[in-house]
Amino acid sequence: MGVEDSTSPEIARRVDARCDEFERALAMGGSPVIEDYLANATPDERSPLLDELLWLEVDFRIARGEHPKVADYSDRFPDISPNRLAIIVSGFTAEDAWIGRKLHVYQCVSLIGSGVMGRVYLALHHDLQRHCAIKILSPRRGGCDADYVARFHCEGQAAAALIHPNIVTLHAVGQIDETHFLEMEYVAGRSLQRLIQDEGPLPADQALQLAAMVAEGLAAAHRAGIVHRDVKPDNIMVTRAGIAKVGDFGLARMMSVEGSHMTNAICGTPNYMAPELLRGEVATPASDVYALGLCLFQMLIGRLPWVGKNLTELMLSGRTELVPDVRDLRPDLSSELAGCVARMTSPIPEERPVDACAAAALLRAVLGQERDLESLFIEAFANETTVTWVRSGNQYRITRRLPGDRRQTVIVETTDHDLSDRLLILYSICCPAVPEYFEQALRQNSVVMHASLAIRDVEGQAMFVVINAYPRSTVGTEEIRRSVLEIAAQADHVEALLTHSDRH
Repeated sequence: MGVEDSTSPEIARRVDARCDEFERALAMGGSPVIEDYLANATPDERSPLLDELLWLEVDFRIARGEHPKVADYSDRFPDISPNRLAIIVSGFTAEDAWIGRKLHVYQCVSLIGSGVMGRVYLALHHDLQRHCAIKILSPRRGGCDADYVARFHCEGQAAAALIHPNIVTLHAVGQIDETHFLEMEYVAGRSLQRLIQDEGPLPADQALQLAAMVAEGLAAAHRAGIVHRDVKPDNIMVTRAGIAKVGDFGLARMMSVEGSHMTNAICGTPNYMAPELLRGEVATPASDVYALGLCLFQMLIGRLPWVGKNLTELMLSGRTELVPDVRDLRPDLSSELAGCVARMTSPIPEERPVDACAAAALLRAVLGQERDLESLFIEAFANETTVTWVRSGNQYRITRRLPGDRRQTVIVETTDHDLSDRLLILYSICCPAVPEYFEQALRQNSVVMHASLAIRDVEGQAMFVVINAYPRSTVGTEEIRRSVLEIAAQADHVEALLTHSDRH
């Protein structure tokens, strides 16, 4: 277990035995309490035992997606210094933080993220004068886990050979003195996990588009003989242009099922692991497909299907349990999409797409080559500084700033027809459809050059709107751009003409 060399062999043996019990309880889904394991420890055993138990618990908590803090332990264990707790919780002391420091040719600018394995920094490459991301291995891992360091370098080199627009490019893997690091492409954007947390369930087309891009990145890896083993939203970055990029190849966490005596280990994040991996079988491209299917489920529903399940329950039920039908949770989704999720997350590997190449083809077939609205808007309004948009449920609200400090909102939504008949509706509210406006509205409708002036029920009230529609499957960026700009201008004109105000 890594007990310090100064500890006597007998004390080290007893500490190791207690740590094995604690680790086994964690791995089997229990909630062992550190204080209980310290209760019968002698004064000589307490310090090394507490140190090891804290390392184990923190590692397992991070592997389960939690974010331990020093405050979680400082009151419980006042005999451990805050600096030592900081080392255990993050792997780095305050003095170890690289912000403002230089590592070889890299000047670390800011912290991007951290985990049990290390920290990722935004850095400036001085020789090339470009920004990059530097992942620095935790001093604890680099100093005491030789097998992990070897795998870190070996698999880092393998991932560096993968050049694909949907993969975070790995530029270099190396070591400076005792510090092990990876240099990666810096992706300006946010993780898929953060996107889901910020926006909730995504529109079906956007979720499919992102999943298809991830599948195409994974397909490049599968063709190169590389299995990711830790596909999850935290390891997928989404750029500001809506492009998904898979990262962290070959850096899956290891979680032993039977403590330190187990030779085979669970590799990955349990909630995203295929049933065969929970049985201790070898990871395959089909197990990556399963994890991607769970990511797609999470994008569509806003959460994982395994709510509140610990590792033991996953191992017992995940072998045969079906992922819930997404249509039971979101009836607006198509049967084709529900079938795609079900196939990708089948508990039987042979029933899934054999690899990410097949998964990408399946996702593209369901998507029907439709581009998701988010990417269409990004392209349509790339040069329109007067236009912004936000998503609200299944609607997008696009706001255009107009001369005279006026503004107008265009609402964009998709009809519920079958895929082949689905329409994209764009409309902007002018004012309430009250009798005193009817004559002027009819006269105005005769001169509207784009779209039409109509009456539409909006939240239970009849409103005059300027409206247009396009087939969803064929609408292009230029049609969207022109339609939004003209509808906004016309609706604002009608609103001003009829009401002499600016309310929309």
